[in-house]
Amino acid sequence: MSAGTTRVLVADDQTVVREGIVMLLGLLPGIEVVGAAADGEEAVALVERHHPDVVLMDLRMPRVDGVEATRRIRAAHPETEVVVLTTYADDDSLFPALQAGARGYLTKDAGGEEIARAIADVRSGAAGLSPQVQLRLLERLSEGRKASPGTPEPAPAPAARAAELPDGLTTREAEVLALIAEGLSNGEIAQRLFVSPATVKTHINNLFAKTAVRDRAQAVAYAFRHGITGTHQ
Repeated sequence: MSAGTTRVLVADDQTVVREGIVMLLGLLPGIEVVGAAADGEEAVALVERHHPDVVLMDLRMPRVDGVEATRRIRAAHPETEVVVLTTYADDDSLFPALQAGARGYLTKDAGGEEIARAIADVRSGAAGLSPQVQLRLLERLSEGRKASPGTPEPAPAPAARAAELPDGLTTREAEVLALIAEGLSNGEIAQRLFVSPATVKTHINNLFAKTAVRDRAQAVAYAFRHGITGTHQ
């Protein structure tokens, strides 16, 4: 195995799908499949045995589902990233998976190039979310901001907005969180807010500590739950 090889475990309860994914991954450069699991319980056991870099995780599986398996894997092996690969992109599947610690989320119509990109993204510390999933996250964030019909409310004053923020977030940290939810990189956030990348990194470290999220994917889910978006405007 070369130094640049990413070791991947596949978890899917459908044999044909599982074998197809393994075959597809075998054709991608820089990826080595180290195991294949038929359910979440087996996935947890194989992670313990093989210590893969990334797990491609189906969600709806017998014995232990993908969300619970993701939670167990991330708790016991935080160095192993999880990319969900599922048929479903509904909210009841998406948000629990991100909250459990998944850093990537793809649907099974993704091609080999998109899967490889998601694996590379989570390995580098970014979120590996498909365009469809990113759009759904932004739609839900937008829906959360809409006032009830016929009852428009003026935007709160900065002091009032700061007082309403959860977990002791400052207004600036909320601005950074909202931009993370829009999919901006640290460099893009720095340009938007006219601050240095080092300052952005400090804000991100602070808001991650305050909100107890582990990565950008969980930060997006947190922003959705608390309606933190657009605060930079």
